[in-house]
Amino acid sequence: MESASRIYVAGHSGLAGSALVRALRAAGFHNLVLRSHAELELRDARAVADFFARERPEHVFLAAAKAGGILANDRYPADFIRDNLAIELNVVCEAARAGVRRLLLLGSSCIYPRDCPQPMQEAHLLTGPLEATNRAYAVAKIAGIELCWSYNRQHGTRFLAAMPTNLFGPGDQYDLQTSHVLPALIRKVHEAKARGERTVTVWGSGRPRREFLYSDDMAEACVFLMRLSEAAFAGLAAPGVVPLINVGAGKDLSIAELAVLVGEALGYEGGFIYDASKPDGTPRKLLDTSRLAALGWRPRIGLRAGIALAYRDFLARESAA
Repeated sequence: MESASRIYVAGHSGLAGSALVRALRAAGFHNLVLRSHAELELRDARAVADFFARERPEHVFLAAAKAGGILANDRYPADFIRDNLAIELNVVCEAARAGVRRLLLLGSSCIYPRDCPQPMQEAHLLTGPLEATNRAYAVAKIAGIELCWSYNRQHGTRFLAAMPTNLFGPGDQYDLQTSHVLPALIRKVHEAKARGERTVTVWGSGRPRREFLYSDDMAEACVFLMRLSEAAFAGLAAPGVVPLINVGAGKDLSIAELAVLVGEALGYEGGFIYDASKPDGTPRKLLDTSRLAALGWRPRIGLRAGIALAYRDFLARESAA
């Protein structure tokens, strides 16, 4: 990408998309094409086709998705697979038709098998059964990888799928019905502290291990990938290569350890109770990020510092509400 390149960020108002916009602007890219959900319905094939024909972006970051935590995924599987398949199909196909030079599709580490060897390598894709509670979402994201690969093989496109680990940061969702574990813990601990409660109830046993990446780190990694030389990018998205690369922090911790860390960051002096009647999800999800590291990228923001930044954003949004 060059500084004047016309860049479309799909889903620019969400957690991942807003971080991408910040990273692009910080890197000197200002010719950004941005459309809100109200301005462009990505599930509408005709609307997406008209948009690409009119705007002709050169590069695309596909961060738009229907996403949520374990509760939302378990309750609304039809919505998750329907909406995500439609978004990916429309954007990838029209990007190819419009001659987009490079496209980066954001996925999720849930694409890997439930009982995957740790850390999870890109080669582990489709080597075992998926976690049941988010299978619909995972299948949709796997379909997005296959879409990119199919267009690369048949039409010579340069489309790449980046699989981030669990993201958090500014613009996150803190609704307990839809949020992921870290923002849910931030809200629960904040409210318990405000009410003077001595315990916070956490879903599951507390034993599953998770990896977390601050959203701005993820965005910088994606911009880094899209700015790779033609030879380096082709090595990731050539027709004969599965166009998939992991984006993570390279370390994980248990949910119980995470709860303590959130409590410390928020100044909460109470304890945690674990509701083992609720699902744990996948036992462990740690990404192998050696391929990205070999290209020269590593995260900058540690988990403790990231939680403090996320809490600052949470408080600002609560004050503005």
